[in-house]
Amino acid sequence: MAKLGTLTLKGASGTKYEFDVHSADANWKDGIACVYYVSRRTVSQDGTGSHDRIYVGETDNLKERHSSHHRQKCFEQNGYNCISIFRESNAEARRRIERDLIDSLDPPCNRE
Repeated sequence: MAKLGTLTLKGASGTKYEFDVHSADANWKDGIACVYYVSRRTVSQDGTGSHDRIYVGETDNLKERHSSHHRQKCFEQNGYNCISIFRESNAEARRRIERDLIDSLDPPCNRE
């Protein structure tokens, strides 16, 4: 699973989280506990990427969660091509970070 780069997201609390950016078709290893950010990434001529927000979630096993996601149709309708991850093993911390980012970013697939 090749990392495309990093992305810093800011929560409603003002806390910044640095995510590792991966292609949506990445082959995830079992057991990756993380907060994940689904986006549509575009790359400008100078090589920098920008991300349109689509969804924020959390899981204790990204491979299992990503293979059968309940919002997959919404991801596809929004043209997703990246999944960025912020590794966090503590479930309570993941839920707190997820809520912080949803409150800040208001991703469309989290509204349904």
